[in-house]
Amino acid sequence: MALLHVDFFSDVLGMCTAMDVILPETTSGQIGMEGQAGEGRWKTLYLLHGMSDDHTIWQRRTSIERYATEKGIAVVMPNGHLSFYTDMAVGMDYFTFLTRELPAICRSFFPRMSDRREDTFVAGLSMGGYGALKCGLRAPEVFSCAAALSACTDICALADDLGNQPYPDYFEDIFGPQQTWYGSFNDLFRAAKDLSAESGLRPKLYMWCGTEDFLFQQNVRMKRHLKRLKYDLTWEQSSGDHQWKYWDQKIQTVLDWLPLGGEED
Repeated sequence: MALLHVDFFSDVLGMCTAMDVILPETTSGQIGMEGQAGEGRWKTLYLLHGMSDDHTIWQRRTSIERYATEKGIAVVMPNGHLSFYTDMAVGMDYFTFLTRELPAICRSFFPRMSDRREDTFVAGLSMGGYGALKCGLRAPEVFSCAAALSACTDICALADDLGNQPYPDYFEDIFGPQQTWYGSFNDLFRAAKDLSAESGLRPKLYMWCGTEDFLFQQNVRMKRHLKRLKYDLTWEQSSGDHQWKYWDQKIQTVLDWLPLGGEED
């Protein structure tokens, strides 16, 4: 695999930003690894970080480069800062950046990245898990699969507890006045309901959360909601809390779950 650190300008954000990118490479002489770039276009996973981290964190806390090498998939890890991957009420349009501008930029920089929806996936943890589900539910024409690990799934529960949060103004800068969160574009429960009422594309979804995670009950509520709406959801739970030793394991599960076979997928 090739690992690239990319600094570039975003017109949507109006500033320079960064992403780390893993690209497939055909290799046979690396000790302990073999890589396969294949002959066609690369399937691509957009991999989102959590609230306290940045675009470098997946490499620093997991072996994502090694796992991706074995699968022959490109991985794009953008910097989402503290945006919740949202078109912020006070701030920048990170959802538009992630779902519209970034795929186009990546495909222009790396022409072997597929532009097919069927080859384009998104995953993330915690804040990034929220972002991944939102991408799948609000931009299903872009992403065919979305995977969420230990996700913040219920911003309305956050609204109910906003007085106990250390930075309540920060969350209102992201999502707007607290009273507007319920049923908004940013409400994942509403997003799932809105998409289920349409006859168009739906993403395949994967969710995992540890049973000791402080977000576990949110995830269970979202699972039940998605099941009621008859989404193609793979749900897993196991013992664990909110930490990297579990996410390092489960990102491997996500890669196994993704349709990484042939063109027929």
